[in-house]
Amino acid sequence: MLPDSALPVPPASIDEASSLRRWLVHGGCLFATFVVTTFFGGWHYLEFLVDLGQPPPGLDAADAWFWFGGLWFSLPVLAILGAHEAGHYVACRRYGVDASWPYFLPAPLPLSGTFGAFIRIRDVIPHTRALFDIGAAGPFAGFVVAVPLLGLGLWLSRLVPVPEHLEMLALGEPLIYQAVQHAIWGALPDDQLLHLHPVARAAWFGLLATALNLFPLAQLDGGHVAYAVFGAKARWITLATAATILALTLVSSSWIAWAVLVVVVLAVAGPSHPPTADDRTPLGRRRTALAFAAAVVLALCFTPAPVEVVDRPGWMTPPDTPR
Repeated sequence: MLPDSALPVPPASIDEASSLRRWLVHGGCLFATFVVTTFFGGWHYLEFLVDLGQPPPGLDAADAWFWFGGLWFSLPVLAILGAHEAGHYVACRRYGVDASWPYFLPAPLPLSGTFGAFIRIRDVIPHTRALFDIGAAGPFAGFVVAVPLLGLGLWLSRLVPVPEHLEMLALGEPLIYQAVQHAIWGALPDDQLLHLHPVARAAWFGLLATALNLFPLAQLDGGHVAYAVFGAKARWITLATAATILALTLVSSSWIAWAVLVVVVLAVAGPSHPPTADDRTPLGRRRTALAFAAAVVLALCFTPAPVEVVDRPGWMTPPDTPR
């Protein structure tokens, strides 16, 4: 008689084991991202409490309120990223395209705690309409969630006096950010700045992620949209976008890491988008209008200098005033 280990495993058992492993991987990635974003969110919360000062002694990661405060950041970030990937996933299911559940990526980045999330598409996209819908659904869904959270976060934020010595990370202000801020706060006084609540920081990160994904570049979401609209000509749009990103490194050093990643990806995969099973399917007027809307969303979420270090003694002191 054969030992149990030598007996053939029923196909149902193999499927169940494979499904369990997938759930463990996706659940583990989500949990790790939740923990890391909550940890860095805790520091954002402490910074918000003390108005640009130093956290009081004894209030740190060992305190339960530190972690509760971090939820103000982590939950909005995960909501925006989750909505983005859910948009892709639902569009894939609509067209019968095999796709994975989202993989959330934790990262030791104090500003965000995450690299974002992605899904794996295992099938060839059937036609250009499906490619467009799958590519555009994610950024649109994430944007729809991010904007109300931005409004809530800016409403929870507060004005603080500009210190004589300003040392902080300054976040670039996309057009949609400026519009929502002005709607809530109006014109800010010259001697004050808006100290962002963690929810506003999370929404800002969501807007940045939306802009990066909408760049018409290779196989990013914007690259899918560009290929669906322009076909093989989209490779030239990819090259022009890559050149623009390289030029942006001269505007802000915060683009350097993204530029390096773009160069590596294009060197490995090339600038051409893989074809769908049927590239001749016309998009129609509605999707053409949505392509224009995607470009508008990119413009609303884009900022030429996402992150800058501000370290200026006497920042608000007029140049002719003795120090």
